[in-house]
This record gives sequence, structure tokens and C-alpha cells, in this order.
Amino acid sequence: MKGKLIAIAAIVVAAALSIFIYFKFFFVFGEGVKAGELNFVVYKGYVFKTYEGRAIQAGFGKGQGVIQSYEFDFSITEKAIADSLMRCGGKTVELHYKEYLGTLPWRGKQKYIVDKIVSVR
Repeated sequence: MKGKLIAIAAIVVAAALSIFIYFKFFFVFGEGVKAGELNFVVYKGYVFKTYEGRAIQAGFGKGQGVIQSYEFDFSITEKAIADSLMRCGGKTVELHYKEYLGTLPWRGKQKYIVDKIVSVR
């Protein structure tokens, strides 16, 4: 009886942990398109080398006529997309991204993963 109870508890804990890991690291929480001036794309890391980038989004703040800028920090998992963006520094880009709730070291430092270039101007 005690062995069955321990086995059931272990299965419940393993199932709960699996669900947590899936939703934290693999479930796509949101996706969309952001536009801004591409600031940089770099390839860096100590153990896991990843492509990281930043786009500056200009917009109006909460004051009267106040212009603010927002930084969109993102990671890129595909080398071809990163190579294309490395040639677009300073240009206005529209990037399709997927948002995850957590990061994985081999996927990048950011929760936003760019998976497609929509346009470059």
C-alpha cells in the first residue's frame, strides 16, 4: 500500500514538473510583429553562442509631445536570419517574433525569439 502511494505521488510530481517545464520554456505565450531601427545583432556567449539583437522603437510617451524610445531586445535561433539582419544595421526593420515565458541557454538570452524578417526599409 505504501509503495503504491509513493509511486502515485512520484507520477503526479513528474507530471506537474513536465507541465511546468513545457509552459515555462516551450509554450509560445505570444507572437507578433515589432518595427524599429535595428541597433545591432551580435553572436556571443561563453558556452552557448547565440545571436542577440536590439531594435529601437520610437514613440510618444505619456507627456505632451514627448518622444520616447523603447528597446526591443531579442534573440535569433536561425543563422540565415541573423546573417541577413547583420547587414541591416541602422535600417528600419519589421520583425516577426515569438514570446516565451522563460529562456533556455541554447535558444538565447531573451524571451523574444525573432523567427522572420517581415520587411527592411
